[in-house]
Amino acid sequence: MISNETIERIFETARIEEVIGDFVTLKKAGSNLKGLSPFSNEKTPSFFVSPAKQIFKDFSSGKGGNVVSFLMEHEHYTYPEALRYLAKKYNIEVEETGQSEEQKAERSEKESLYLVNEFASRYFEQQLWKSEKGKNIGLSYFKERGFQEDTIKAFQLGYSHDEYEAFTNAALRENYQLEFLEKTGLTKVDGQRKTDRFRGRVMFPILSHTGRVLGFGGRTLLKEAKIAKYLNSPESEIYHKSKTLYGLFQAKSHLGREDECLLVEGYTDVISLHQAGVKNAVASSGTSLTTDQINLIKRYTLNVTILYDGDAAGIKASLRGIDMILEEGLTVNVLLFPEGEDPDSYAQKVSPQELKDFIQEEKTDFLRFKARLLLKEAGDNPLEKSKAAREMVQSIAIMPDVLQRDAYIKESARILEIDERILFSELAQLLKTISRQKEKQSRNQRDKKPEMTVVKEDYSLEKEYSPVYHQEKALCWLLLNYGHHKYRFGHLDEGEEETVAAHILVEIANDELEFENESFQLILQEFMDYYNDNGEAMTAELFLRKENQKLIDTVVDLVTEKYELHNWSSQKIFLPEKEGFVFQFTEEALLRFKEKRISQLIKKIELKLKSGTENWQDEMETLNRLNQLKIQINKELNRVV
Repeated sequence: MISNETIERIFETARIEEVIGDFVTLKKAGSNLKGLSPFSNEKTPSFFVSPAKQIFKDFSSGKGGNVVSFLMEHEHYTYPEALRYLAKKYNIEVEETGQSEEQKAERSEKESLYLVNEFASRYFEQQLWKSEKGKNIGLSYFKERGFQEDTIKAFQLGYSHDEYEAFTNAALRENYQLEFLEKTGLTKVDGQRKTDRFRGRVMFPILSHTGRVLGFGGRTLLKEAKIAKYLNSPESEIYHKSKTLYGLFQAKSHLGREDECLLVEGYTDVISLHQAGVKNAVASSGTSLTTDQINLIKRYTLNVTILYDGDAAGIKASLRGIDMILEEGLTVNVLLFPEGEDPDSYAQKVSPQELKDFIQEEKTDFLRFKARLLLKEAGDNPLEKSKAAREMVQSIAIMPDVLQRDAYIKESARILEIDERILFSELAQLLKTISRQKEKQSRNQRDKKPEMTVVKEDYSLEKEYSPVYHQEKALCWLLLNYGHHKYRFGHLDEGEEETVAAHILVEIANDELEFENESFQLILQEFMDYYNDNGEAMTAELFLRKENQKLIDTVVDLVTEKYELHNWSSQKIFLPEKEGFVFQFTEEALLRFKEKRISQLIKKIELKLKSGTENWQDEMETLNRLNQLKIQINKELNRVV
């Protein structure tokens, strides 16, 4: 766990305009910066960054937050991953707390493996560009494949010399330990003999979604049949082939923007598509697609298009694997390239626009594709046709969305020319079987583990439909934007001043009130705790350092107003200064909030009296007192009741 001191140092050091500037082109807009939204396709900039407040707000998608939440949203980092990214960018040492010695040792070993791999990646790149053999053999090969220099650099491609210990000796000279060279699979150790695993190969680093080097793929340039064409790093503490997707680091921002993931087989398919402007492609690197890989894709998009070679003989064998994608709730399309072509060769053959048009026009819904494929195989054989129908229903049954299942059953019945009632009947039977299997698994799990009950709080009143929503919002807006401003409120002696925050907090605490909206109550409680501990108002900046994204979203909305982020003065439009009416607005906001809460209490008591209650005299006294308070508040608000 990252220490609080480190988190504070990261937030104090990181500049949101610098970090977002690495991903979005920003231009000056008054005291703020603006650019095109990285979360949606737009032509008019509605994405704003406030260096003064250290927040961003995207008015096209509604997203907003601080520097960490931007990385979590845009790069799909977890909270710790975003903090570590910033720590690395600003050269801040990350201190860990609450770790056992065993956990510290494990983390230290993992970090050592990463460092060894990162050195190896730099080394292989350097050999490709600087050494004579690297340029003559490795670089020439990549260029013959049609890869441009900027593409080669973007994917950090490299070359490993065909000498037995060239890389290993270079790593040892830089004080990298042989233990970690062996654990990453970069070096084979047999007694005293040390051998470079990837000697004589062009290198494809395999990166995590955060850009760290997990492992390598190496392609031999020799024609010998005994040598494997491609060689991958072995499984290690940091590299699990079934949990990685090649090209994800380069593709991740495009997956969300295009809302589609193109799934291909090999490294060169990804690279060629990327070079042709189709940058939302990743590769499963020759493995059968796994649930972990599907869940990686799911972090960015729910739409997958699988690109098959034109002569892919194993396409039918892979259909079951694609069912796994459907089971996870994703939409799947299939694209077949012309016979003899694959994504790599086709991307090299046609123009970028022709490639994009081909993908958009030729991709087919997977289930429709499967139905036609099975129907073609079945021919006129009624038995084979019934098998095809059953296979279709099996794929449809695992889809979690009921409406999708209904639509696909009808479409399958139309394509297979079978009465849809038969398919619906088959579906019902399959769903019963699946339900029984899940129930059995659930029982087995309950038998193994003691039952735990999670009690969730009911926040049904947090929606805008709550009678006090707008009053609570106004008070939170005042706390966050004007909490430090001082005024002489009515209850004070002459000459005394009190901050807006202190006045609101004391008034609410004295009346023992709370907010109904979950996020607003969190803001209020944080202000209360901070005020009690420090005797002063909390700032919006401190809220933005918290991990609760829902809270951050609320705070950003409260401290950001669209007209504040636009440069209105340049258009000769001058808006009134809020400071001029903050005092009056604070008093009125408190009175409106109290009046709403009193009205709620009055309604509750009236319902009790209607339904009959033993303590009706006490209830009547309370009701009269509340009505008097309500009349008094309305007078202060200059309302006629």
